[in-house]
Amino acid sequence: MKLKLLLILLLASSAAFSQTDNKLTAQLQNSIKGFNGQVGIYVKNLKTGKTAAINADTLFPTASMIKVSIQCGLMDKIEKGELQYNQKLVYRDSLLVAGEDILGSFKDKDTIELSKVALLMITMSDNTASKWLQKIVTGEYINNWLAQNGFNAIRVNSRVKGREKVYDKYGWGVASPYEMCRLFTMIRDGKAVSPAASERMYRNLVRIYWDDKALAEIPPYIQAASKQGALNESKSETVLVNAPHGDYVFSIITNNNKDQRWVPDNEAYVLIRKVSALLWHYYEPQSTWKPAAGVEKYMTNE
Repeated sequence: MKLKLLLILLLASSAAFSQTDNKLTAQLQNSIKGFNGQVGIYVKNLKTGKTAAINADTLFPTASMIKVSIQCGLMDKIEKGELQYNQKLVYRDSLLVAGEDILGSFKDKDTIELSKVALLMITMSDNTASKWLQKIVTGEYINNWLAQNGFNAIRVNSRVKGREKVYDKYGWGVASPYEMCRLFTMIRDGKAVSPAASERMYRNLVRIYWDDKALAEIPPYIQAASKQGALNESKSETVLVNAPHGDYVFSIITNNNKDQRWVPDNEAYVLIRKVSALLWHYYEPQSTWKPAAGVEKYMTNE
């Protein structure tokens, strides 16, 4: 009996090892050499199941990537009938997050549909919209949804009682590259909240305005769902690419970055583009596409 159990464990271990794409892992490790900061990467070919990972289970700040989980909590409330996707909301000045967000230009007591606030949160990464929706859903509710769906790393920290110390370390949200990819895959597979809610979320995630990093290295005619995050010391992006030869998902998160400039050639932004280009050409080796000459002047959307 013990011998049989040992054989089962060995076979399971062998199967797990066979899922690792060693060639791609080596290329990714080479791509991050010399980077002045901490890097976490997780990649999965959703057709073959092959993966590549570097610090994939390490906790990192999410910055705006946490908005994907806010969207999940929101859709769960809608699915349960507690909210309606097209209901009218009344904006109040107290919701304003300082910056250049679209919703922040609204006047006190202006109305807007919840659906448009959700779209602004994901597509434009509007912080005022995100804060508003988190207030409606609550961080506790979102974290409970995450826990119930098997997520141990992804959590909302801000305005959640008991997570003050975690907030001080990671900011608004915390996650691992692996779990960010798992969340995106759940949405693609129709398993986040419900098939209908997943479909709506995926449509929002393929309409991203901030397309000058990882998305800039993927042909514009290829659909990709994504979400970006950025703090002075941390830059990140999670992308699920509906590629011709099979979908793939990847998350790259950086932290403790030496280069904290908010410019297109920030070292972390350069790395994110580099990894995205590597993956596109790795999975689509026959593709001759590359960004058009002079496209940079159309990508200065900070």
